[in-house]
Amino acid sequence: MNYFPAFLDLHGRRCLIVGGGEVAARKARLLHSAGAELTVVAPRLAAPMQQLLRNAALCWQAREFDAADVAGHWLVVSATGVPEVERRVAAAAAQARVFCNSVDNLPQCSFITPAIVDRSPLVVAVSSGGAAPVLARQVRARIEALLPAGLGRLARVAAEWRDRVRHKIAAPAERRMFWERVFESAQARDAADAAEMIPALLDASLPSTGEAWLVGAGPGDPDLLTLAALRCLQQADVIVHDRLVSPEILALARRDAEMIAVGKKPGCMANSQEQINALLVELVCSGKRVCRLKGGDPFIFGRGGEEAQALMEAGLAYRVVPGITAASGCAAAAGIPLTHRDAAQSVAFVTAHGKDSIDTLDWPSLARDRQTLAVYMGVRRFPELVGKLVAHGRPANTPIAIVERGTTSAQRIVRGTLGQLSLLAEAHRIEAPAMLFIGEVARLGDPATDEAMTPGAAPGRQRLALRVTVPATGRGA
Repeated sequence: MNYFPAFLDLHGRRCLIVGGGEVAARKARLLHSAGAELTVVAPRLAAPMQQLLRNAALCWQAREFDAADVAGHWLVVSATGVPEVERRVAAAAAQARVFCNSVDNLPQCSFITPAIVDRSPLVVAVSSGGAAPVLARQVRARIEALLPAGLGRLARVAAEWRDRVRHKIAAPAERRMFWERVFESAQARDAADAAEMIPALLDASLPSTGEAWLVGAGPGDPDLLTLAALRCLQQADVIVHDRLVSPEILALARRDAEMIAVGKKPGCMANSQEQINALLVELVCSGKRVCRLKGGDPFIFGRGGEEAQALMEAGLAYRVVPGITAASGCAAAAGIPLTHRDAAQSVAFVTAHGKDSIDTLDWPSLARDRQTLAVYMGVRRFPELVGKLVAHGRPANTPIAIVERGTTSAQRIVRGTLGQLSLLAEAHRIEAPAMLFIGEVARLGDPATDEAMTPGAAPGRQRLALRVTVPATGRGA
């Protein structure tokens, strides 16, 4: 962060405003609404500032600014629009170790004022760090539309009950769960409903065990996270996550949530599925709300079914929050339709993880024409995949596309034919995670987004010609 966000208690504290124009008046109104005692230094006052003076909202000193004016004030706002005055105000504030905001003059600022959504006592502040104030105001407008006007009254009701709830529920974690039940309830749309509900919930006993949420984190891009998944991240006490869940997604979790990484790596026996199942059961039995966060969708090659079964057999509550599976997300990012009436009338999701998986697949069915194959976890098994499909009748010139780290800023797309698959993967040093798409639809999409072999290069010694990858999501690599 370029700036540390904070909410200041200015009640009864002296603040200085240099300037008497309309911009200065806007800042004066904000500071006055926060309870500050205002002094304005300016030779003249515009009409808005004169109105504040008549309302006894400020004390006016009708003269030019002097460096000594800064002394004794908690904050200084400079809004003259005169560069030389702005520099002198900022220098005097810095010398006195007083925070200064110079309106629309970022280099002279030691603090900046955000765009504000006011549902007092609930206040939301939005800032771009001075980089794009118009964007910050647009974000504020969206938040304004999302937050009901009655949230302030709801917050005031919560404040009235806060001490009684703390007395009745001593444990901080249980108290947090209580308030979440209040605010999440459909009945708590207004303050009157909340005031009726709080006593009833206080008399009810809190659950002695927790709950597990099996949550799909999507294919990688944080923008593809569902709203339900985001709510789970922000409410969970513990987040048990796979190695493919990006740091950007984990950063959306509650700040004090415990993070436990249990990602399984190819060829590594650590974190067996049985150990993960036992961990989930242990955490939920201890009263924790556990977000089991998986890349893609938990029920599509995510072994979420095994975890759900373990929780169910232990008699524990769980909920499944689906996510965008890697096949859908990566195909969309590469511009590849999984089905197309001219090319593919069906799609099959298969996993090539481990030799047993390959041996047990229905190869005659998978080798059929006019069908898209979306292959998960197949990077280490590309030669076997090619051999099985070609042996069962799939032509070696069938189009293929490899999408490595799909939907992320590191996405790469490599296209070719089934017969070239192993050679392409080796030449481009393809690594997991990568999705493989086999079928006529792999021809589709913008070739400018691909990494391609230089035409005419000798087989086995191709020179890579890297073209810029721009996924369909708009992110470049």
